[in-house]
Amino acid sequence: MAEELQLGDAFAALGCAPLVDAMGRVHNHRAHILPLASPEPGRHLFGQAATIAYMPWRDDVEQCSQTFADFFYRAVGESPGGKVLVLSSGGYPEASHGGGTKLSRVARHGLAGVLADGRLRDFGELREHGFSTWCRGEATRWGGDTVTPYAADVAVEFAGVSIVPGDYVFADTSGAVVIPARSLGRVLAVAQEIEAEDARSAQEIRSEQYPRQEPI
Repeated sequence: MAEELQLGDAFAALGCAPLVDAMGRVHNHRAHILPLASPEPGRHLFGQAATIAYMPWRDDVEQCSQTFADFFYRAVGESPGGKVLVLSSGGYPEASHGGGTKLSRVARHGLAGVLADGRLRDFGELREHGFSTWCRGEATRWGGDTVTPYAADVAVEFAGVSIVPGDYVFADTSGAVVIPARSLGRVLAVAQEIEAEDARSAQEIRSEQYPRQEPI
């Protein structure tokens, strides 16, 4: 856990943009998610993904009768500490996918936070829980008659990005990035190289002289 906290601090020091650039150099697939909303934007999010796939609600599908808790405990497994609970949209990113009561389990079991491709209720409660939350925005209406959990610990689609259980997720005010676990060290190193390149370029720009025009 201590090592992950140090990694999270290293990622936070860089921010999302250089990590997205680094992913572009290491991998060819889409890995960036555009900015999301948070009840506490100052909290960055970092950890390994534990996924729940949502689908449109139906009254004749067995999974739709199961509770959120059933899917939550399947997703996080026996070692939930430090993980990021990832909720797919189920095709309805404007619907509520949960709120302060259901997601209090995130705090109780020591997860790093929540990344939801839908809206969440009770921003005030989520803020008080202390974990990091990023989603499509706050909701007021219950969404259980619109979308429902369908599967846990599976690959999900999130805003056009594939997230596989165990991927690392980083999110801050500028967006989010999804990094395969086996590439984490490489992506971090490349992102630090990019930051150094940008610093050198900025220094060169500051030392540029305004070009003198030759007399006609």
